[in-house]
Amino acid sequence: METLPVVSTVTLIGQLALLIVVAKTLGLLAEKINIPSVVGELLAGLLLGPSMLNLIASNNFLNKAAEIGVILLMFYAGLETNLSDLKKAGLKSFLIATGGVIVPLFNGALLYMAFNGFAKPGTAEFNAAIFLGAVLTATSVSITVQALRELGKLQGPVGTTIISAAIIDDVLGIIVLTIVSNMSAGKTTGASTNATVAILITLGKTILFFALAILLGIFINKFFKKIFINHYNTQRIAVYGLALCFAFAWAAEKFFGIADITGAYCAGVMLCNLQAKDYIGKKVDSTSYMFFGPIFFASIGLKTNLSSFSLSMLWFTLALILVALVSKFIGCGIVSKLSGFTTKDSVRIGLGMMTRGEVALIVAQKAIDSGVLNSKYLAPIILLIVVSAIVTPIALKAVFKGDN
Repeated sequence: METLPVVSTVTLIGQLALLIVVAKTLGLLAEKINIPSVVGELLAGLLLGPSMLNLIASNNFLNKAAEIGVILLMFYAGLETNLSDLKKAGLKSFLIATGGVIVPLFNGALLYMAFNGFAKPGTAEFNAAIFLGAVLTATSVSITVQALRELGKLQGPVGTTIISAAIIDDVLGIIVLTIVSNMSAGKTTGASTNATVAILITLGKTILFFALAILLGIFINKFFKKIFINHYNTQRIAVYGLALCFAFAWAAEKFFGIADITGAYCAGVMLCNLQAKDYIGKKVDSTSYMFFGPIFFASIGLKTNLSSFSLSMLWFTLALILVALVSKFIGCGIVSKLSGFTTKDSVRIGLGMMTRGEVALIVAQKAIDSGVLNSKYLAPIILLIVVSAIVTPIALKAVFKGDN
């Protein structure tokens, strides 16, 4: 695992001032030319990072602040959720997420073999191909959430379906990672048994988490209604709401092996029908908008170093980006259409599911650390994340254009 640089407090404060100013300035400029502000914030990271000016390097504090930014963003998305839409989206979201996992997994493995030769199951090259496919399965919903917020489309069947499907996609991604990790780790018949046990454990933890979230959600919702019946517009309810967000984010990952953003989203859903949900959302959003949000989106660009990018990987990178975006779009879009969505809404859902993010990096890093995947593939994967993060908001704005 790459060792992140240690910076002094004075240096860090200067970097934060520069990063926030440039990110928000480019975000506002992006809005002026009818592009979502998140694109400008992503470009700020590329501008200030090692790819261009090299004024700021990714460090541990920025990474942690970026993680908090994602948690706050998903908590806000949960607050904005319509429970009736969420219930209706359940089965459809699962089917869409499944399509969005299977198609990229298959095509990603084929892409690797197309450039490196077709390999037999059980060989190191075959495992590497499967791992690359696994990298492409994960959707990063945070950027899509921000784009939908700016478009005013976070609520409603399409927005709710995208968020729900991306969360289910994350769970399915954990299962895929479990399978491919066991495939690469063992070569005996026992490995198959271990893989089955690991998958069942993962499924059991996932089901238990959501079951507990539903049960606790009922009591927590009643608790907030009772305790804050006369204090719906006071800061204390926002403070307790934020504490709930972090508590569920922590518990989801610590005890159930589920992404912290899933826990944060569930915490938001628990409070989404409160009279004070708009007040809580306003307080959380102000913190996210001023500090954590810009750091998260810019941090993606900071992790990209185009100056050290090998030209020999250019064609592979272009193919990877194309396959990743098209596979997710087709996998989710076709299933959306088959699930009863209109063609227009199916296109919107397919586009909204194209972004890749931290989960893709985690899977890639795990494959590289274990020696299954060559480290040269990390740069193309990071570029995929950056390109998908820029393309998706622009595409969403185009397909929602004209809607009231």
